[in-house]
Amino acid sequence: MKLFFKEHSLLIAVQTLQFFFILLIYWLDGYRNIRPALYAAFLGFFFLGCYLLYHYYSRRRYYQRLSQPLESLDDSFQKTDLSPAAEALDQLLHSQYKYYRQELKASERDRNEHLMFMDQWVHQMKTPLSVIELTAQNLDEPESSNIREETERMKIGLHTILYMARLRTIEKDFHVKPVHLSKIVHEVNSDNKRFYIRSQVYPKLQEQKENMTVETDEKWLFFILSQFVNNAVKYSKGISNNIVIILYEKDEEAVLEVADFGVGIPDMDRKRVFDPFFTGENGRKFRESTGMGLYVGKSAADHLGHRIELETEEGKGTTIRIIFTSTQNLTSM
Repeated sequence: MKLFFKEHSLLIAVQTLQFFFILLIYWLDGYRNIRPALYAAFLGFFFLGCYLLYHYYSRRRYYQRLSQPLESLDDSFQKTDLSPAAEALDQLLHSQYKYYRQELKASERDRNEHLMFMDQWVHQMKTPLSVIELTAQNLDEPESSNIREETERMKIGLHTILYMARLRTIEKDFHVKPVHLSKIVHEVNSDNKRFYIRSQVYPKLQEQKENMTVETDEKWLFFILSQFVNNAVKYSKGISNNIVIILYEKDEEAVLEVADFGVGIPDMDRKRVFDPFFTGENGRKFRESTGMGLYVGKSAADHLGHRIELETEEGKGTTIRIIFTSTQNLTSM
């Protein structure tokens, strides 16, 4: 209704002004019998009102459609009425819908090609890295250790890129099953063995409850824990020689906790540590942060239904927790 009156407000104003000038002309011409003139003006407004009323009800669906937002794209194919303006609107919405579908398909095709390229590129890079590592074994120290250190850093970066690309289609990429948390921890520690030795920071596993089992995706949990452990070691290097990985239950929820005793996170950076590409003050100091590890880890945990909690104090260290809900904690069932 509001849109209808906005569209016809000028017509009503012009008609009102027209009737006023007609009465004024008769008055200036010496016609002093006001009652017939007022009756004529009344008839004019009456027919104007009848026209507006008919025009509104015959095109009511048209104005309602213009006033209300679309609830779904399928609403674009609804028929409005048989008026020329309504038919033109229907044709416009149909053409826009077809154009949008074409653009969406093109965007999805480009994205899939990009993801396929990233996946293939990461796997192709693993081969030359392995060759470089084998070659480095025949070199003397410290050249050999330096090369292996850089290749391991490149591997971590490549894995982060690969999982970041897979994050967009994570719904099709994860398989939830019972997973033993201690097994995942040992696998992560084994995979990062040389990283621990090189950094001179070593993990300690504390199991407050043995054989803790949760429902999750083993591959993604391995990646999430690897990212948290990597950050813990990286920001403890030269400050503390150990990190602690703790498994325990709290309020029937399973908790996997990684605690370090390193530099901690400044207050101004705490709210943004899970933002993509955010490195913060520590990233600028250590110059090894990509700003993607925590972002991808938390995004994957959110998709899996796990909560992430972070506690930190600058100069004293950081504790990050992966919390599995009571329904995901199979140990307490």
